[in-house]
Amino acid sequence: RALADEAPTAAAVRELLGLTHYRIGNWRAAVKELEAFHALTSSYDQHPVLADCHRALRQHARALQVWDELRKASPGVELVTEGRIVAAGVLADRNDLPGAIALLTSTRLDVKNPRLHHLRQWYALADLYERAGEIPRARELFLRIHRHEPEFFDADERARALN
Repeated sequence: RALADEAPTAAAVRELLGLTHYRIGNWRAAVKELEAFHALTSSYDQHPVLADCHRALRQHARALQVWDELRKASPGVELVTEGRIVAAGVLADRNDLPGAIALLTSTRLDVKNPRLHHLRQWYALADLYERAGEIPRARELFLRIHRHEPEFFDADERARALN
């Protein structure tokens, strides 16, 4: 914090401070710093985190607005996927499970050599399917994750629990 006060235009400092606040659950302070980071750099690198802060603060409309900014800027598939996951979480928080599922299924899911962002999207989608009572679909996705990355979160345990 002291360094950010001394160098308020140091983007890296504002970014790190924002991420630190995020990590400890200081959502409002994280929003302030991450918005300052974006204003200084025009970078969308932390927009998924910024949207998640707004989600944690139950500022759902603002979280979806941040997602829309990220989607339109399209800075890269990994960042857009992370933003999509957060936006789906916002929809689920609003009890719109069909909308959340639709958002996560709006991209190609049949990837043969998945990268980390694919696995994260599949995991979020599997969780939503489970919450929506679509157990076979949830189980299939948790098993797919486990086949590609056996140590990924608790996918194996969740798949077994759905048998």
